[in-house]
Amino acid sequence: MKKLIALMLAVVMVGCGNASSGVTGKVNVYTRDASSGTREAFEKIVEIEGKLTSSAIEVTSNGDMATKVGMDKNGIGYVSLSTDFQGSGIVPLQFEGVEATEENVLNGSYQMQRPFVFATRASQDFTSEAEEKLVAAFVDFLYESKEGRQIVKKAGGIVDVEGGTPWAELAKKHEIVNQDNSSITITTAGSTSVEKTVKAALEAFQPMAGNFQFTMNHTGSSDGWKRVLGSEKDGANKASIGFASRSFKTTEEPVDNALATGTYCVDAVVSVVNKEQTAFSSLTKQQLQEIFNGSKTQWEDVK
Repeated sequence: MKKLIALMLAVVMVGCGNASSGVTGKVNVYTRDASSGTREAFEKIVEIEGKLTSSAIEVTSNGDMATKVGMDKNGIGYVSLSTDFQGSGIVPLQFEGVEATEENVLNGSYQMQRPFVFATRASQDFTSEAEEKLVAAFVDFLYESKEGRQIVKKAGGIVDVEGGTPWAELAKKHEIVNQDNSSITITTAGSTSVEKTVKAALEAFQPMAGNFQFTMNHTGSSDGWKRVLGSEKDGANKASIGFASRSFKTTEEPVDNALATGTYCVDAVVSVVNKEQTAFSSLTKQQLQEIFNGSKTQWEDVK
C-alpha cells in the first residue's frame, strides 16, 4: 500500500510540472527598442501597447535579444522564428498552446505573426541607372522567383515557394544581370529581423548578377522607410532597399512612390525563455500580458 501511495504522489507531482520545476524568483523582462517592428508586432498582438513595465530591459536587435535572454536564467523576451534558439541558449514557447511552425503560421493557427516588407527608392532616385536596374532585378528574384523564395524559406522565412516563377523566365526582363556589376553596391537597411533572409538572398543572387557588392546597415524597422523614401534618403545612411518586420505605417506613406514594394514573406514572433526555465512550454496571451506589464514579477506567480 505504501508503494502504491508513493507512486500516486509521484504521478501527481509530474502533472504539476509548472509549479514544481524550473527557475523561480524575479522575472527579468527583455524588450526590443522602440524602432523595432518585432516589438510593435508583439505588443499589438499581446495588447500591451503603452503598458510595458518600466523595468523592462531594452535590447538593440533580434540577435541581442537572443543573447541576453540566453545569458539570464530568469529572462523572458521575444524573437523572430528564424532565430537560432539552441545556439543562443533559449527555448521557444507555444502561444495559446500552439507551436510556432511554418505550417501553423500558414494555416493561421499560430497567431503571433507579422509580415516582412520592403520598399525601394523611387525610380530615378538611385545613385545610377545601373543600380536601379540591378535593384529591380534583385527584388524580382527575392519577391517573385521560385529560387529566391526557396532561399528565403531555407533561411527561416515563411513563403509560398511553389507560387513563384522560375528565375530563368524573370531574368529575361533584366539584361543588367548579364554584365559585370562588380562596381555596383546594393545597400539594405531597416529591420534586424530580416537580415538572415535578406543576406541569404543577396549572397545567392550575387554570382547570378555580375558579382555586385552589397552592404547591410540594419538598425530597426523604422529606419527602413526613412533611408529610401523618407527624411534620411539622401543622408549618410541612405539605402537602396528598406525593410520592415511589420506593415508600413500610414506615416510612412506613400510607399507607392517606391520603384517596388511588397511583402516577401511572413514570420512568427516567438516568446522565449532561458534554457534553464523548464517550468513552461506554453504561455497564454493573458500570461504574457501579466509578465510584460509588470503585474507578475515572480516566476512562481505565473499561473
